[in-house]
Amino acid sequence: MYLGSHVSFDSKEQLLKSVKECISYGANTFMFYTGAPQNTMRSAINDELTYKAYELMKENNINLEKVICHAPYIVNLANDLDPSKYDFSINFLKNEVSRLETLGIKYLVLHPGSSVGIEKYHALDNIINGLNNILYQNCNVVILLETMSGKGTELGTNLEEIKYIIDNIKEKNNIGVCLDTCHLNDSGIDISKFDDYLDLFDKEIGIDKIKCIHINDSKNNIGDHKDRHENFGFGTIGFDNLINIIYNPRLNNIPKILETPYVGENKEYPPYKFEIEMIKNKEFNSNLINDIINYYK
Repeated sequence: MYLGSHVSFDSKEQLLKSVKECISYGANTFMFYTGAPQNTMRSAINDELTYKAYELMKENNINLEKVICHAPYIVNLANDLDPSKYDFSINFLKNEVSRLETLGIKYLVLHPGSSVGIEKYHALDNIINGLNNILYQNCNVVILLETMSGKGTELGTNLEEIKYIIDNIKEKNNIGVCLDTCHLNDSGIDISKFDDYLDLFDKEIGIDKIKCIHINDSKNNIGDHKDRHENFGFGTIGFDNLINIIYNPRLNNIPKILETPYVGENKEYPPYKFEIEMIKNKEFNSNLINDIINYYK
């Protein structure tokens, strides 16, 4: 099982910092952004730090092939009302793919985008055009379309939209899907019947296209379209439903990544060390939040 969380990546230690944080949580994989998720400022990749990260990963049995990168939230391939912003998104993602090739990272998770005032299929075609400009023959990076909650004018909220995009990508080997359990719940999927969803996914797209799963509980009811993550087992999805996804034999070898909220009065304490332990033990800890706060104080 490949289980981890979102971790930090900064200009000082870069990938090495990410690996150190991963190890501190007792994880064997992780997800990172190559800069702040809220902007597109990026520093040059330092090969020396990358090689040190590789060495530390090897010492701790972390498989580079299972590490995930996430594109920043503000990139939007769906909207072309401002051609300069649309072109910027494409060029930024081209550069991000190049950075990941330098780092040796295979998977890049991408929010498909929001239409923001244009017709849905025009927006979907914009995403397709953008991805076909970014991905090229023999590219070493696979872009994973994340399933979205349907907040606002988000696209990628159902299998029809995801399938439409994938069907029109030229480099089929370089496109996949990242499931997000909170987003699925908020988009209207009953997670307690997850195998039914997998059956439909396999029929429409192919289960082999699932390359990553974000394991998040939700503060919202099914179909609320709000996208508000909750700590593992403390939301409306629930501990048992999430455990069943993580240990589902059809999803073996797929990285499972926690993006659950930090806890504490100022949301300053990461929950991942304790959530990962709870997942490994398959036992719900109702005192989880207090345990986290007491550990970090």
